[in-house]
Amino acid sequence: MHNSGFYSEDDLVPISALQHYVFCRRQCALIHIEQIWDENRLTAEGRIMHDRVHDQDTESRGDCRIVRGLRLRSFSLGLVGMADVVEFHKRSAETAESDSFGEVPGLRGVWRAVPVEYKRGKPKADHSDEVQLCAQALCLEEMLEISIREGFLFYGAVKRRHPVEFSQALRDETKTLAYEIREFLEKGITPPAVYAKRCESCSILDLCIPESAGAGKKVDQYILGSLVDG
Repeated sequence: MHNSGFYSEDDLVPISALQHYVFCRRQCALIHIEQIWDENRLTAEGRIMHDRVHDQDTESRGDCRIVRGLRLRSFSLGLVGMADVVEFHKRSAETAESDSFGEVPGLRGVWRAVPVEYKRGKPKADHSDEVQLCAQALCLEEMLEISIREGFLFYGAVKRRHPVEFSQALRDETKTLAYEIREFLEKGITPPAVYAKRCESCSILDLCIPESAGAGKKVDQYILGSLVDG
């Protein structure tokens, strides 16, 4: 059942958890329940890409203001996170009136917000990245009290932006997942390991051990068992 109220600061769930949850619920549990994480080549490349984006200063390009590493939160959905980039496009005399423009603290004029998320690899077969980006947009809408129509996913492997329309269907799914993942994390149960094609692109494949861990067994229990058996 959806919570119709507001969550407190301590109850907020990372936006990134939604992406993990859609991609693979076991991956989500390993990272956000068991707190298992280890830097490897894939995670290092992703971290370096995000660090490079966040380390750049805010800049202006004509009527576009580019803000990096913007902190986000939604008390209605119970989400918290950070946008890699948010572009604020100023409404000009030639721009049609639209509810997607609004005032932004610290900026003069009326602006349209466009979130941009950077990914190390290439577009996925699922829509986990789209859900993550939509969650960022929903946070921005709540914070700025404006409507956001679209954003972009930039993939390092193809060096191209992919537009994402925040349709009503995507919004509804993202909101449902925000409530669903809260219940998932509160139960604290790690799903069983089941090998699938997506496992080859998982950044924590070596920690998940999908072909060896066994149904429902926690990774730390598996590793301990291997040490004892050895």
